[in-house]
Amino acid sequence: MDTQETGEAADARGARGAQVHRTPEAVYDIVVAGSGAAGLAAAVTARLRGLSVLVVEKTGAYGGTTALSGGAIWVPDSFHLADAGVGDSRETARAYLRATVGDRVPADRQEAYLEHAPRMVREFHDRTAVRFVHTDGYSDYYPELPGGLVRGRSMEPEVFDLRRLPARLRAGLRRAHLPSYGLTITSYDFRYLNMVTRTWAGRRTSVKVGLRAVRDRLAGRRPVALGEALIARLRYSLAKLQGDLWLNAPVTELLTGDDGRVTGVRIRHEGTPRTVRARLGVVLASGGFAKNAALRDRHLPAPTSVEWSSAPEGQDGDALQAGLGLGAATDLLEKVWGAPSVVAPGAEAPFFLVAERGTPNMIVVDGAGDRYVNEAAPYHEFVEAMYAHRDKTGAETAPSWLILDARARARYVFMGLFPGQRFPKEMLDSGFVRTARTIDELARKLEIDPRRLADTVERFNSFARNGKDEDFGRGDSAYDNYYGDPTLPNPNLGELTSAPYYAIPVHPGDLGTKGGLVTDAHARVLRTDGDPVPGLYATGNASAAVMGETYPGPGATIGPAMAFSYIAVEHMATTGL
Repeated sequence: MDTQETGEAADARGARGAQVHRTPEAVYDIVVAGSGAAGLAAAVTARLRGLSVLVVEKTGAYGGTTALSGGAIWVPDSFHLADAGVGDSRETARAYLRATVGDRVPADRQEAYLEHAPRMVREFHDRTAVRFVHTDGYSDYYPELPGGLVRGRSMEPEVFDLRRLPARLRAGLRRAHLPSYGLTITSYDFRYLNMVTRTWAGRRTSVKVGLRAVRDRLAGRRPVALGEALIARLRYSLAKLQGDLWLNAPVTELLTGDDGRVTGVRIRHEGTPRTVRARLGVVLASGGFAKNAALRDRHLPAPTSVEWSSAPEGQDGDALQAGLGLGAATDLLEKVWGAPSVVAPGAEAPFFLVAERGTPNMIVVDGAGDRYVNEAAPYHEFVEAMYAHRDKTGAETAPSWLILDARARARYVFMGLFPGQRFPKEMLDSGFVRTARTIDELARKLEIDPRRLADTVERFNSFARNGKDEDFGRGDSAYDNYYGDPTLPNPNLGELTSAPYYAIPVHPGDLGTKGGLVTDAHARVLRTDGDPVPGLYATGNASAAVMGETYPGPGATIGPAMAFSYIAVEHMATTGL
């Protein structure tokens, strides 16, 4: 029997028997707070182990930040890599984590990820509807470091037909607000679609995607990709496994016994207070504090703003506050999963710049008109550079200005607009997009010294002509090249010489906060004295990231979120704790 999000349904057939009724109290083996990939992975694992489980979601939509994301997971040494002939091993991946994460995170946590993440992927593939495909060529973010892979360790979810989800389950799915024009586009597709005017691979992909859309429409299919597909697959699997999920059910309190063990939660479900007991434990998977302005101001570097975050509503730091109330330790609270972002007028969310920063015929400058970063760098590194440059020079970097010319707009996809497609009128009328016939005129509109900006553009143009960025090495990494133009000597460099010129403000946004509760290799929440809080686990952005201060590859947020949920439930299932 599948569970209604209203909380009426109950699975009374769990291994230990969930006692769920229309009463103020219910009993499950495991209670999970949060319904993103971390929370749903915990719930799916629990049901695979024969444990009764309830997921409680604070908001009226399930999926969390994952549903709005690319849905990729970064998992070393998976069977997908082996099938693709990618030479990976635990030893190679360990070397890469040493080179990127280093000793910022305890080695046993890194080792737990390397051991359990590929096991999770294999079991989910074999026993659930969760399916991934290797995105071949989407390199690790630092492929030139020891253990890095140019072909990459990232996987994205297979496209999912929403018709497979019963209507009552679809109603609660958080939907991404991205311009899709009726097309279902995977991450792998987009790499080639971005070059639709430049390469035959781009043209072939555009035909493939268009024909797929026609076939889907004629067949009545409702395909989704990226994060929506991952969440839909997890939700479908949980429904098939008879796990329970309640929406509009924020946790208001963690319950503890006399010995300090967490024994359940108090929630407010559809406005009604309820108590839910957890025989084995509670998993906090409810995200970070990206939408809490006060916590952002307290912990994150300035300037910071809720408006720059791509995290959805509900990411208010509830798990952090609950853990602190039990004496939990915290780490990395000053860090975010950085995402250079633009906030267009009237947009429901920021636009996260990924491929756009690999585009030729484009630069990013600070408020004085100077370049200060490899524009195509991994997005986390880009945001770190925005703050570091501001602190070092005093130059304004929030916003920075992304400047591109008419050739870039004619050739490449930009902010969801097809090559040659005009910027919407509201973007131009509001001044969000500033345009000019000359660099001098553009500089005056940006209140930048015209001579300084002209010098910056001319220096960059000389690099583009020579195919080598002598200042910041743009295009030197295989990662930079992924979204570049393969028809150019340096896929990421092209001169800015074609009027009109455009400038768009770029802010140090984020995909969510990175810091949270300190956990051990079993995902148990640790107190400040290093001892675990009995019965309490944390995963995803509710926990301090296993990736430390860096971001090794595409999906290094969701991959660990799911893997440590898997680890947490396995620990409860095997130890009874």
